Amino acid sequence: MKKRDVVKSNLLFNDIINKGHKVSNEYFIICRMKKEKEANNYGIAVGKKIGNAVMRNHVKRQVRNIITHNREVFPKFHNYIIIVKKEVLNIPYDKMETMLVNLIKKENTYEK
Repeated sequence: MKKRDVVKSNLLFNDIINKGHKVSNEYFIICRMKKEKEANNYGIAVGKKIGNAVMRNHVKRQVRNIITHNREVFPKFHNYIIIVKKEVLNIPYDKMETMLVNLIKKENTYEK
């Protein structure tokens, strides 16, 4: 995930969470909002309940890596916020990837 793909504005970040379409499972919540430009923007929210700063940054790096390797799953013309739940600490990376990708696919079926 490149820096240009990040939701930079705190106002936009909160707007996506409050007004966007949400879908969740036991590990993630995905909030999505439409936009005019084709390129997607992403934000990752990891709360302090996850652990100390080292652990939170580790989880964010993993989620960024999942986003980078699965860009084709995300529909274009949207901003995404991915909120990570505490239960994600109990699963390995490969299960984290499948759960996030399945949630994105589930969210895509609600769009139609």
